[in-house]
Amino acid sequence: MRAPKTVRSAEALGRIRLSQSFFMRDFLHSEIGNVHGITNLPDDPELAIAAGTRLCEELLEPLQATFGRVAIRSAYRSPRLNAYGNAHDYNCASNARNHARHIWDRRDACGMGALACIALPWLIDRMQAGTPWQAMAWWIHDHLPYSELQFFPKLLAFNIGWHEVPKRTIFSFVAPRGYLTRPGFPSHDGDHGHLYEGFPELVVRTRPF
Repeated sequence: MRAPKTVRSAEALGRIRLSQSFFMRDFLHSEIGNVHGITNLPDDPELAIAAGTRLCEELLEPLQATFGRVAIRSAYRSPRLNAYGNAHDYNCASNARNHARHIWDRRDACGMGALACIALPWLIDRMQAGTPWQAMAWWIHDHLPYSELQFFPKLLAFNIGWHEVPKRTIFSFVAPRGYLTRPGFPSHDGDHGHLYEGFPELVVRTRPF
């Protein structure tokens, strides 16, 4: 598939189903693109689709099956859009850092990857009742093949990334700011179930879409 250059080809890309619940179009919205008129479409759609499919099937689908609706806050970014966001302090890391993360259609030095910032209404409600962000972080750590997580204060939204060579790191911009875990930390291995008591059991869907 070639990079979309027409409305029809962009529509065709958006209709591609990445998993049971998610389509490519779900991941292409960008406030930066809308306000500044920057196209947010991949140069290499096939790589973006391949990486996005793994993100959806291995991470987002299990989260949605277990906790209910997954709201996409920020996902795919074209290199041009991400570079503009980085240059204008829109909370975008550099293109080099976002390859195989928000920039799905570029590999990094270790391979293919994709990342999305999501919010879970279930978690927002639980947070208001006093559940800490660490509980969700450890639940994901124990149940899903994520590469990296970063938690944010607003809506307790978080980045969740899939990568073919996973980093297994969790960082938070919510107090206490810093790494919750990464390989080598004493708490990295083992079962952390006591830290997310009351959370639902992982729901695994086996029905193909």
